[in-house]
Amino acid sequence: QVQVVESGGGLVQAGESLRLACTASARTGTTYAMGWFRQAPGKEREFVARISWNGANTYYADSVKGRFTISRENTKNTVYLQMNSLKPEDTAVYYCAAAQNGPAGSTLEAGFDYWGQGTQVTVSS
Repeated sequence: QVQVVESGGGLVQAGESLRLACTASARTGTTYAMGWFRQAPGKEREFVARISWNGANTYYADSVKGRFTISRENTKNTVYLQMNSLKPEDTAVYYCAAAQNGPAGSTLEAGFDYWGQGTQVTVSS
């Protein structure tokens, strides 16, 4: 079983930045594609970003392109989500997920196998 743990959420003002981190425990030699999703109050969970196992490929939701950057440090089993120019509509619980068996490049929830508990990001206007 893979454990996924997020950290770095908090309360910021609009226009500020925040960096989320996610660690995924894995068997030695196993590296997963990783992704970030978010769920705002009263809304369904939505895709935010994804990074391939080696960091070569990244994918973003249109709503965050140019503002968010996903990256990873495999030596630390850690994935980051750098969020700049935050807006109130970015307020949500952010979830990290690991993909073991899903199709490459999938941006669907079904394409990920292991999920963290989420971290709250609140952006005030």
